[in-house]
Amino acid sequence: MTPHKDAFPDPRPPAPPLPQPSVLSEALQVCHPHAAGIDIGAAEHWVAVPPGCDPQPVRRFGTFTADLDALADWLIDCGVTTVAMESTGVYWLPLFELLEARGVQVLLIDPRQAKRAPGRPKTDRLDCKWLQRLHAYGLLAGAFRPEDQVCVLRSYLRHRQMLLTSAAHHIQHMQKALQQMNLKLTQVVSDITGVTGMAIIKAIVAGERNPQRLAQLRNPHCHHDTDDIAKALQGNWRAEHLFALRQAVELYEVYHQQIAQCDQQIKQHLETFADKSAGQPLPPKARRHKKTNEPRFDARAPHYRLAGVDLTTIEGIEENTALIILSEIGTDMTRWPSVKHFCSWLGLCPQHQISGGKVLSRRVRPGAHRVTVALRLAARSLHHSQSAFGAFFRRMKARLGTPKAITATAHKLARLVYGLLKHGTAYVQQGIEAYETHYRERTVKAMVRQAKTLGYALVPLAVQG
Repeated sequence: MTPHKDAFPDPRPPAPPLPQPSVLSEALQVCHPHAAGIDIGAAEHWVAVPPGCDPQPVRRFGTFTADLDALADWLIDCGVTTVAMESTGVYWLPLFELLEARGVQVLLIDPRQAKRAPGRPKTDRLDCKWLQRLHAYGLLAGAFRPEDQVCVLRSYLRHRQMLLTSAAHHIQHMQKALQQMNLKLTQVVSDITGVTGMAIIKAIVAGERNPQRLAQLRNPHCHHDTDDIAKALQGNWRAEHLFALRQAVELYEVYHQQIAQCDQQIKQHLETFADKSAGQPLPPKARRHKKTNEPRFDARAPHYRLAGVDLTTIEGIEENTALIILSEIGTDMTRWPSVKHFCSWLGLCPQHQISGGKVLSRRVRPGAHRVTVALRLAARSLHHSQSAFGAFFRRMKARLGTPKAITATAHKLARLVYGLLKHGTAYVQQGIEAYETHYRERTVKAMVRQAKTLGYALVPLAVQG
């Protein structure tokens, strides 16, 4: 039988007692004397103001609109100028927007900043008091949130991504129904939602069962011939699977109709931004393959007016990627003191963990930031690019492996995006020959320095005639 836990003495010394509030108040200086803290909930909000502002400094409010108006009025009557609240789901959004409209500075903080201190009871009433106290001492940092006009664009693009995800689910439903009928369409076409795939699937839904007639619907550019496609379309035509296929096709088309409407809304909202291009013409577009899920309008001109620079001239960044970047970070790069702060915020720079002078880990911070994901996808697409970025990606991949090469290339793209948006300069593409020449010069200089350190001289070989 395992002995009881109390049978073994605790080798650790007892923890020192926590300092009293009076000691903390004497040691820390109050930076925000008119600060408040709000604990956000789905059904109620707990609000704490400085003790001297009201006989009842902690109050509970509901989440209806009238309750939020009463909460804002009470904060203004108490002389509160800044508020700290945790980002709890999406419940903070209505109150955040209301307080900002009333002229109150609102800090949206990560819940990890206000972790539960050892020995502190955990209740909603005490949480808001703890937030108010930390904010008054200046110990909280607000999360990044772009201006309201950019937030609207961000909401549209996030909704569009949700529609694309839902449409992709029904592609899987179509593949499942075809597989259950033993129709191997996925083996003879690269994409069942392409021209050939959708023409054959719609004909099947309409009632066509002859494999030869279905194969005649192939696009001339399809790699497989008519006989291969007809052979793949021999299967059983069970009614339940045909019903599932029909509904999957209809839902797929419905979602793409919604995406088209969402694209029109995005296009109209992009026209409301101020023109930062200063009348400069749009740079010529490089020849690139049109992606399936890109916006169904020319997004280069609107995003060029919005940013003043054309991000699509950067290798790997398409129109949709450029819109995602601008909708998530905006165009005000002064929110980050330097490019290093920007890359650290994206989680694309290593986090050095050093103990005793020894580096324990250099892993990047895990996360799924939308800009980071977009830059990683852009970096991954540069594998076969005959450009400086493509050569850099392949060199990093050969030395470090694909995952680290993607991170390094995405970090390089992030630095370039920051520079273009901050300084408003146009991007000048560097060819692969110039990159290889520059890399060779750097390598030779490093070898010369290393040889000199070891007491040798690096001498080039004589050119043989």
